[in-house]
Amino acid sequence: MPQPDIRRFLRHGTLPQLCAFEATARLQSFARAAEELHMAQPTASVQVRKLSETVGFPLFEQVGRRIYLTEAGKRVYAGCSDVFRALSRLEETLGEMRGLASGCLRLGATSSAKYFAPRLLGAFIQRYPGIETSLQIHNRSALIERLEHNEDDLYIFADPPEEREVVVQAILPNPLVVFARSDHPMAGEKGIAFARLASEPFLMREPGSGTRSATLQLFERHGLAPKIRMELSTNEAIREAILAGLGVSILSRYALGLEPEQPNLVCLDVEGLPPESYWHFIYPVGKHLSVAARAFMDFARAEARNVVFDAAAQPLP
Repeated sequence: MPQPDIRRFLRHGTLPQLCAFEATARLQSFARAAEELHMAQPTASVQVRKLSETVGFPLFEQVGRRIYLTEAGKRVYAGCSDVFRALSRLEETLGEMRGLASGCLRLGATSSAKYFAPRLLGAFIQRYPGIETSLQIHNRSALIERLEHNEDDLYIFADPPEEREVVVQAILPNPLVVFARSDHPMAGEKGIAFARLASEPFLMREPGSGTRSATLQLFERHGLAPKIRMELSTNEAIREAILAGLGVSILSRYALGLEPEQPNLVCLDVEGLPPESYWHFIYPVGKHLSVAARAFMDFARAEARNVVFDAAAQPLP
């Protein structure tokens, strides 16, 4: 029920009157206000006169050929700004609602996120089926190139690119673990020294990979270097090489899938692993995110753990 003290405004179609009055006061001319509002000058004058009758006070006084706001006019003019700001905020909120009924979301992700990103995106689409989505999976260097060319709305990186001015927001834990074949001599041991890992034949991702960069940082932190036996361009290729007995490798715990266990593989219990690590949303500083992109970030903050880990029956590390 409208408040009794504003009913007079509601009865007389006040919004068009306020528009005509605001333009006239700002431009100090009925003719210029009518031109801006695409109406005839007599129509603008009538709207202002009706508003004056509605509030019960004259809003303008004419001195010579110029018009000036009266004291009541000054107060109404100040109130116009509040009314228009409130309507603008309302329209922005409604616009966001309209945007979630349609729109487009372009997501880029590193290969280490290939198993959880589609699951998270699928849950988002179920909630907002009107949004068209695309997902590009690339290695780190290719994804950085897409970031530089602003080809997507959001990016998912395990290791944010420090050389770029970007906004970074953590999404989910991304623990790095040592994968080995289940019959490896160190399988089942506890607290394996990192130095023993450095003596093992090592399977490494290719140059430009985020996993490779994170792995080399771990070795450097211990003052060691891996004995690289082979470089491979995909996590799946590394899995097959491990199963072939060619060595061990450091990968994201979920790089080979979200299942609780990987057939014939084990995670070695190495001291200092897994380090605290996360997948992150990344976008360039200054980028204006679409309604759909902001909604996806909000959705991920609230639902990512349940969607990714609970649905996979995968306990957090």
